[in-house]
Amino acid sequence: MIKARVTVTLKNGVLDPQGKAIEGALGSLGFDGVGQVRQGKVFDLELDATDKAKAEENLKAMCEKLLANTVIENYAIAIL
Repeated sequence: MIKARVTVTLKNGVLDPQGKAIEGALGSLGFDGVGQVRQGKVFDLELDATDKAKAEENLKAMCEKLLANTVIENYAIAIL
């Protein structure tokens, strides 16, 4: 069993309205000095595999086909 974490974030230059809303809400809650909030998503996966290289290859394919919109998002894969 291989455990992995995929982190998906917006590419630099892509507007992030949710991040801006979070930034404003943090300021309203008294958390001063917070700027440039960018939001993303995290996927924790368990793969029924033993070959790390093959697992990473499959994870990249998953990201390219479903987990990330590669036009506006970057992704990072970590084998845990």
